[in-house]
Amino acid sequence: MSTQQPGRAGGRAGFDGQIPRGETVASFETYEAAQQAVDRLAGADFPVKQLSIVGDGLKSVERVTGKLSYGRAAGGGALSGAWLGLFFGLLLVIVNPASSLAFVGAAILIGAAFGMMFTIVTYSLNRRRRDFTSVMQVLATSYTVIVAPELANRARNILSQPEGSGDRQAGQGPS
Repeated sequence: MSTQQPGRAGGRAGFDGQIPRGETVASFETYEAAQQAVDRLAGADFPVKQLSIVGDGLKSVERVTGKLSYGRAAGGGALSGAWLGLFFGLLLVIVNPASSLAFVGAAILIGAAFGMMFTIVTYSLNRRRRDFTSVMQVLATSYTVIVAPELANRARNILSQPEGSGDRQAGQGPS
């Protein structure tokens, strides 16, 4: 794992935008199994800030959820627009308490109408290129737990102990 530089300004703690370096202490087929290993190490008072879970063999998976039609496009657009209208309507009521809830209803209807129109126009323009709905995700084929070299043996020893033995590991889930 790459060591954190003292006094370094940045985003999230310990994340410097580089792939972590260190020794692999365990490899897993699922992210949940890697999380359970980190939980075991945390339960044994291991300095978990020194750990990283790295996914290897990334694959982009797109799962087709259905056929897109004018009706589905209009319904989805109306729903999205209604949520936006609700937000603006409630914002209006908060800013101007004298306004009635009729303004919220009107904002929802106007938002739904604009959302529906925008989505139908967009669908009409892209209909021949993309006529289905889908969900995209990135998955890894394996996950490795990486730690600084000076802590690798300690981590391996903790993970090699049977579940429930050692430092405060009772009550943890299976690994």
